[in-house]
Amino acid sequence: MSRLKAQQEDVSLLRLINRYLKAGVCINGIKQASTKGVPQGGPLSPILSNIVLNNLDWELEKRNLTFARYADDFVVFVKSQRAGERVMKSLKRFIGESLRLTVNTQKSGVGRPWECNFLGFTFSRRGLKVKVSDKALAKLKATVKQLSRRTRGHSITRIIAELRKSLLGWKAYFNIAEILSPLRDLDKWIRRRLRCYLLKQWGGKGYRMLRRLGVDRFLAWNTAKSAHGVWRLSGSPALTKALPNRYFRNLGLPELAVR
Repeated sequence: MSRLKAQQEDVSLLRLINRYLKAGVCINGIKQASTKGVPQGGPLSPILSNIVLNNLDWELEKRNLTFARYADDFVVFVKSQRAGERVMKSLKRFIGESLRLTVNTQKSGVGRPWECNFLGFTFSRRGLKVKVSDKALAKLKATVKQLSRRTRGHSITRIIAELRKSLLGWKAYFNIAEILSPLRDLDKWIRRRLRCYLLKQWGGKGYRMLRRLGVDRFLAWNTAKSAHGVWRLSGSPALTKALPNRYFRNLGLPELAVR
């Protein structure tokens, strides 16, 4: 509040913010007093966060450090491990003494750029190019698995329509990635998931469906009567021929590696 008062003279606005901070919280239907912090997810939280952390930005600029910050996550780039450890120590002291905030030591550290994960991004070892972090890729795969699980029983068009919403948003966010090979692998894996989904839906009609989609009789028969599971068969030549990339593209499936 003292910081706000130094920059804002509107008494009614300051009173409103002060009341908001002290309004209390409701836990299991019981009102409890607010002793510190701001209610998570509230509209005031990001504004007050930036007002407090503006001082951190100005301090980093004053030291001529290269950095990026989003909300309370930030990275600082220096030339050596030794410089990183020195900057880390001084910033912890500044954040603790000047801003009265606590640095999360479990999520903080000094390391090489390719060891850093920031907002879902990291860097490649060669050329230091921007790439999607393994954690972000794993999170998307979990979403795809949930939407395309074989027991859902929906049509393939509905599954792809649901996937499309998630994939387009994900692609828009990670569009600055320069390393595309992990995204190509992810595209292949998603299409294989969908081939597996369709093969499971076909059930006993597998042979007829493969023949209808242009697979020759011998290959269709061997695939349909195979003792292998549906996941293994989803990567077989018969399924790739019957359900090529353009099949899913025509149904509206986005390709993450395509720019």
